[in-house]
Amino acid sequence: MKNIRNFCIIAHIDHGKSTLADRMLELTGTVDVRSMEAQVLDDMDLEKERGITIKSHAIQMNYKYRGDGLPVTGDGMFTLNLIDTPGHVDFSYEVSRSIAACEGAVLVVDATQGVQAQTISNLYMAIEHDLEIIPVINKCDMDNAMPERVEDEIIDLLGCKREEILRCSAKTGEGVTEILDAIVERIPAPVGDPDAPLQCLVFDSVFNSFRGIIAYFKVVNGTMHTGDRVRFVNTGKEYDADEIGILKLDMSPRKEISAGNVGYIISGIKTSTEVKVGDTITHVARPCEAAIDGFEEAKPMVFAGVYPIETEDYEDLRASLEKLQLNDASLTFQPESSMALGFGFRCGFLGLLHMEIVQERLDREFDMDVITTVPNVSYNVYTKDGNMVEVHNPAGMPDLTEIDRIEEPYIRASVITVADYIGPIMTLCLGKRGELVKQEYISGNRMELLFDMPLGEIVIDFYDKLKSISKGYASFDWHMNGFRPSNLVKLDILLNGEQVDALSTLTHRDNATDFGRRMCEKLKELLPRQQFDIAIQAAIGAKIIARETVKQVRKDVLAKCYGGDVSRKRKLLEKQKRGKKRMKQIGNVEVPQKAFLAVLKLD
Repeated sequence: MKNIRNFCIIAHIDHGKSTLADRMLELTGTVDVRSMEAQVLDDMDLEKERGITIKSHAIQMNYKYRGDGLPVTGDGMFTLNLIDTPGHVDFSYEVSRSIAACEGAVLVVDATQGVQAQTISNLYMAIEHDLEIIPVINKCDMDNAMPERVEDEIIDLLGCKREEILRCSAKTGEGVTEILDAIVERIPAPVGDPDAPLQCLVFDSVFNSFRGIIAYFKVVNGTMHTGDRVRFVNTGKEYDADEIGILKLDMSPRKEISAGNVGYIISGIKTSTEVKVGDTITHVARPCEAAIDGFEEAKPMVFAGVYPIETEDYEDLRASLEKLQLNDASLTFQPESSMALGFGFRCGFLGLLHMEIVQERLDREFDMDVITTVPNVSYNVYTKDGNMVEVHNPAGMPDLTEIDRIEEPYIRASVITVADYIGPIMTLCLGKRGELVKQEYISGNRMELLFDMPLGEIVIDFYDKLKSISKGYASFDWHMNGFRPSNLVKLDILLNGEQVDALSTLTHRDNATDFGRRMCEKLKELLPRQQFDIAIQAAIGAKIIARETVKQVRKDVLAKCYGGDVSRKRKLLEKQKRGKKRMKQIGNVEVPQKAFLAVLKLD
């Protein structure tokens, strides 16, 4: 155990985590030259296309220590378990699970950009878990690198000594050996007793269509052997460990895995609900006394309805979501039905990018065609008899006469930017009902702004707008900051007097009229014309606040009249009018998928 090191790499988006991991795998000979490629740990097509990490990936490396900071016993070989983590705020749950399985973290900061919002929040998460932090400045080979200034920022942030900060270039490989040596020297070996009763922490799981569910775990105490009878403590289910092993680039079977190490277990589990991330595995014959304190459940922030386009695909969609949930523990879902769209699921996501990725993965990995409704957040509605109802969906709102008050979730948002863009960023945040808490200079020309904002306001397009007004410079991070009472109203969209529940939204009363009007105008462009007039109305309760009309497509019934008395023409027009009226009563309006998505991009 003295020669094991478990560590993760944390950083902001695009600061070079995956590239640094590539160089480490190359240097330690874990991946041979033939199978080496950029972002070798990102095995999803989606990750490679977008250049982002979505899943945390575990891999084991063997490294021969060449430094002189530690007395070396034997051949000086160390086992390094690396868990690569995502950088985007929407996947911070993946980061928290990786951190729970490690003793140390390599904090990577880009030499051209300096400390960003996500760097700070991931760092605080690591410090909360008492991890040893190794600060690293990456991209030092670039012409516009400013390592001295970035070093000052890191010293302000961490309070470390200047000589503790390592410089490297993950692209060229320069300085990576020093990082590996620092990992061996500075990160403590895992503590645990190989002879104690077995205790393993499950930190991830994947579904394999041939072998069932594969759980990834870290052994905290004890030793697991192939063929052992094991129990998952939280679910109480028992299995045989058919195969256990360590995670190289592929899975590599072993006879035993002892305390401090990271591995996988295949035990023929078929049902996805039987494996929960954060669960503890122990022996049936000699169980441990207590389960490990897992990590807290992911709390979804954004809710949206996901419906199959064909109603008979409902059960397939359920199976696909269950398999996806294994791989992505932060996804939550429950069945719901809608008048307009039939049966589907109300899914909870950590953010809009997360929602987009889940939609894309359903399409690519499971071949599911789905319609997604307008995303919204959850509100606490207090009724007049003192009860509190959590509302994730505008359709679940109690009657207006019963509501005492509605509370909406607020966040504490941190925006780090260069001073040049402060004016437009403040205008944007204050326009989204934000309140400035404080602003301070971090170093030189860079400032951190803290706002309290309603989560519902940033859910749809805030991040895109922030990036465009700051030319991509501003970085953004947030965490929950409780609930506050708010003057919210339910905005309904009616087509020919029929309410379309999938287009209903909860919005602040001040924004409702403007939002309703823009929504009607957008729908007028998108709805195909019918043989009858379609009235599009936005309403709050019984009060109509905006209206547009999609004009009917008319056949010219007077074409055959080339003269004659006006009464002949009137007779034909009256006949057409009666037909249109009957058509309007029995005709229904199909709302295209584009219309649901258009609401997200109203601006």
